[in-house]
Amino acid sequence: EGFNATLHDTVAVITISLQTFAGMWINAFIVYVLCTAWLKKKSFNSNEKILLFLGCTRFWYLCITWVYCILSIVYPWRFSVHPIPQLFAAIQTFLNSSNLWVSACLCGFYCVKIANFRHNFFTYLKCKIDRMVPWLLLGSLLLSLVICILVYDVTNKAHCNVVNSTTLGNFWKLTVRMDEHFFPIFFISGFGFATSFLAVMSSTFLLLFSLWKHKCKMQTNSAKDLSMDAHVKAMKSILSFFLIYTLNFVCLILTLIYATKKENPVTFLVLVFQYVFPAVHSLTLIFSNPKLEKSLLRALSCVKCK
Repeated sequence: EGFNATLHDTVAVITISLQTFAGMWINAFIVYVLCTAWLKKKSFNSNEKILLFLGCTRFWYLCITWVYCILSIVYPWRFSVHPIPQLFAAIQTFLNSSNLWVSACLCGFYCVKIANFRHNFFTYLKCKIDRMVPWLLLGSLLLSLVICILVYDVTNKAHCNVVNSTTLGNFWKLTVRMDEHFFPIFFISGFGFATSFLAVMSSTFLLLFSLWKHKCKMQTNSAKDLSMDAHVKAMKSILSFFLIYTLNFVCLILTLIYATKKENPVTFLVLVFQYVFPAVHSLTLIFSNPKLEKSLLRALSCVKCK
């Protein structure tokens, strides 16, 4: 039994480490390309600001979570020492919440920029969206910080109920006795997940509706064909994002449901997908952005030549 447990932990560490390093490399590449472009032209458009912020939060989220993973296997007793579990809980919550909210901002930005609606409010948003992006990013940071502080406070109060755990994952994976202290965490986390997912879902459906309307009015001249091509390309990106985001949302909810189930196989499968999400979605963003795609293909060709 001890051998099986050790083998399970080893496989888990190897699997998650490979996924983590792949995700860190992809997001570091996004940050590097955007920063290099910024140094050359000394300016950032709104899309690049969101992508840069998203790449940074995902890189650090994967880094911190991987450190947690290794420590929980090699030094599990560390998680009974105050304030290590509280700090990991707060930092992971902050980075994960920022990741979700900035992803939702990116989806909303694409919707406002590409979709065509004649409503006055939508026209106003289209004109002001570039000025609103820094404030949206700041709002995402502040909201994540508030949730981070609340989670730290709740986990600190419940610290007496936390026992040594060797399971992998976010702070919800700590083996705890379910009591009233942890319901606020579940409520806060679930509310954040649901709100960001609702924003992504609304943006996707609005863009789909805009595409359908545009297709009905489209005529056969080249300018409108180009406009239609832009809609279709954007929809491919946003639909792939929506699919990935939906699966991630389901996994986050399952994480809350199985939070106290020790050694549950569902917990491990959910955790694996949560590590995949930052890498797969960032890779999708690279191939939907001509500048990032060109830089990636150039880098891969150089590596192949060497």
